[in-house]
Amino acid sequence: MAQLAHIDGRLARSARTRHAVVDALLDLLNEGDLRPTAARIAERAGVSLRIVFHHFDDLEAIYSELADRQAERVKPLTAPISVALPFARRVEKFAAQRGRLLETLSPVRRSAVLMEPFRPALAKRLKHARDLMRAAAIAAFAPELSKVATDEKRATIAALDVATSWVAWEQMRRHQGLSETEARTVMATTIRALLAK
Repeated sequence: MAQLAHIDGRLARSARTRHAVVDALLDLLNEGDLRPTAARIAERAGVSLRIVFHHFDDLEAIYSELADRQAERVKPLTAPISVALPFARRVEKFAAQRGRLLETLSPVRRSAVLMEPFRPALAKRLKHARDLMRAAAIAAFAPELSKVATDEKRATIAALDVATSWVAWEQMRRHQGLSETEARTVMATTIRALLAK
């Protein structure tokens, strides 16, 4: 029994250390350090560099665990929008939900985009996330998209995808200096312009 308690205690300490390392990475990203080194992560987590690499094979492994944590964290922000709602209400709900999601993801996404070309596992995760966001936009506005002429549908879906993407959000928030509310309004205006025909 004492041996089992010892093993359980070791597993709990290991989990706490892993959690602290991922939290440290998230804190650094949220503070604007887009490419924190393993040494900075270790320092922030209050552990040695050796301990970091005892728990993670490399930086990519830390980012992978962070991505899993982010996915769980933002799950409530990805609830499907009911197509039974009137178009105007769906646009309002979608823009609010997507804006909150993109705002939450932004600090980590900025860093991930910098590393994407060099880290295949990360690139795969980002592609999957983009595919999910595109599918959610298409699902939310399926009734309107079903009325778009076949020869225009591909371009309309591409425009909807861009208008509701993190890249567009980053452009509005960071480069145009819009507030979160203003950026959501622009997104909603763009969706209406594309689909209210």
